[in-house]
Amino acid sequence: MFQGVSIVQQIGVTVLAVATVGWAVGLVRVMRRDRLDVDAWRQSQALRVLPAQQGPPRAETVQLSADERDAFAGLVQRFGDRA
Repeated sequence: MFQGVSIVQQIGVTVLAVATVGWAVGLVRVMRRDRLDVDAWRQSQALRVLPAQQGPPRAETVQLSADERDAFAGLVQRFGDRA
């Protein structure tokens, strides 16, 4: 093998390479198994029909005091001047 590398280092690299390949193979197997389980679960949990909408969305409003309305009008004027 390599002349400048000790046998212990070569063994260490070999062990790490084998462990990496084993980890990758195990990960692929687990991911494939989980994918089949998830697909089966999704098919069993799928909605047959979407529920009908009961009406339009509720409009959201906030009641402002006179001071808040004046402050907001000032902000609108200030930002309108920049455009």
